[in-house]
Amino acid sequence: MKRDDILKDLGINPAELQEGSIAVHSPIDGALLGKVKADDAASVDAKIAQATKAFQEWRQVPAPRRGELVRLLGEELRAHKEALGALVTLECGKIVQEGLGEVQEMIDICDFAVGLSRQLYGLTIASERPGHRMMETWHPIGPVGIISAFNFPVAVWAWNAALALVCGDSLLWKPSEKTLLSALAAHRLLEAALARFGDAPKGLSSLIVGNRKVGAALLDDPRVPVISATGSTAMGRVVGPRVAARFGRSILELGGNNAIIVTPSADLEMARRAILFGAVGTCGQRCTSTRRIFVHSSVYDRLVPSLKTAYERVRIGNPLDPDTLVGPLIDGRAFEAMEQALQQARDHGARIHGGGRVSVAGAEGGYYVKPAIVEMTDAADNVREETFAPILYVFRYDDFEDALHRNNDVPQGLSSAIFTTDMREAERFVAVNGSDCGIANVNIGTSGAEIGGAFGGEKETGGGRESGSDSWKAYMRRQTSTINYSRALPLAQGIKFDTE
Repeated sequence: MKRDDILKDLGINPAELQEGSIAVHSPIDGALLGKVKADDAASVDAKIAQATKAFQEWRQVPAPRRGELVRLLGEELRAHKEALGALVTLECGKIVQEGLGEVQEMIDICDFAVGLSRQLYGLTIASERPGHRMMETWHPIGPVGIISAFNFPVAVWAWNAALALVCGDSLLWKPSEKTLLSALAAHRLLEAALARFGDAPKGLSSLIVGNRKVGAALLDDPRVPVISATGSTAMGRVVGPRVAARFGRSILELGGNNAIIVTPSADLEMARRAILFGAVGTCGQRCTSTRRIFVHSSVYDRLVPSLKTAYERVRIGNPLDPDTLVGPLIDGRAFEAMEQALQQARDHGARIHGGGRVSVAGAEGGYYVKPAIVEMTDAADNVREETFAPILYVFRYDDFEDALHRNNDVPQGLSSAIFTTDMREAERFVAVNGSDCGIANVNIGTSGAEIGGAFGGEKETGGGRESGSDSWKAYMRRQTSTINYSRALPLAQGIKFDTE
């Protein structure tokens, strides 16, 4: 599909993208995809005000009815899956299968949220006082600000938007400046669902376009009680304190430095395949990408050569080509960061297989690279910084406890995995004193989470949770109520306070 055909299928007139102040380029070849008009302080304020007003109405709509809107969004996504997936590929460089997979994530979370709309359960709690009933309920909290990153330009928004909408909240979405067309398209599909829904309040969802200054307006505005931000740890260090300063609530899903432990009993073919996808998928630009592997000495000389062979066979090229497995980095800055990380490894004596820029015919403006395997020296025990590129650091280990310690001994705590057929090692890995990450997998890789589980991590990953499980609670406020249906007024803790 050509750019204009894709845009038209998604409800965007290409003429809209000629006069804006923010230029969007494709990482495939550097070509200009369009120009998008940015918001200013006045328009951001107006959108926040409109979202605040819309929330007052939307919170009173019964939750199953709110779920109907999300069901309609899921229908729009199904109808336009191919076009939106193609736009994701065009704008962020994912291969075709990953672009389609991202839209499928959106569809899946819509299905999840529709069911959730009839399951926003509270609790009945036993009261110590006779003739009393205590209960815990959940209520809509207000406009939710969503700040998303380029690497999942639409799925992460959908994780937040679908849950927030069924929870009774309005939406304010600040997408990455690098992937504005995908954001515009996803929002147009929501607008189509809103039109079919019929009676949703105006301003229920708004797209906010601009730089960090525009995003800061969301962070500082007390009318936006929840900010869900996905991005780098550096971004989270800004977002968290600013939102906390006004006693707002943050959902932070930040960086990952994810490791896989490969034990002596591992199925090495399964491990090889999982490591390959985890390390090179999306050109290493997932927060769950596999960055480090700890391989037992007894299997090192079988696994690592097979990984090198697999790396040689990976097809690097234009992601619009269905045979391509690895597309480009997002831009030149990402390439420079990869080069610096590899040079630093060389300086410390590491052996590097791969790396370097690749020329792709017809896409010379893109930053295509060979994924790199970096065999670390015995003197190097870990890598503690995340580089958002396809670099896989390989370490030997002999003692399981040492490997587990090094899995945890980094600032980030998002995803982790172990390959083993030893039940004791598997259970140890997911135990209270095992992996300290928000995601701990056994015999699958670090990347490719399902929407049914809460997604997020600990430490500098931010502690936030998005998507499944009980993540919906982050988009609501908790209320505890006690109802006295007796004619007496006993006090809690047996306190006596009576003047008669």
